[in-house]
Amino acid sequence: MTFEEILPRLKNGEKIIRAGWGGAELYVKYVPATELDGLAMNPYFVINVVGEGYTMFTPTVCDILAEDWKIVE
Repeated sequence: MTFEEILPRLKNGEKIIRAGWGGAELYVKYVPATELDGLAMNPYFVINVVGEGYTMFTPTVCDILAEDWKIVE
């Protein structure tokens, strides 16, 4: 799937990953807008990595143009 195809599903709570990664990455997840210390916080992506837990994720141009995105069950 393309990033354009998978983005609505990501925003709907599904977990995604690129088939081409094949490393320690488990999935990318969308975190909706919220509040932190009473201030608005914009939505963002996190990635779950084996042994590290969650970290912020910003897709690269290669990620955005890739066609190997898939849903993680």
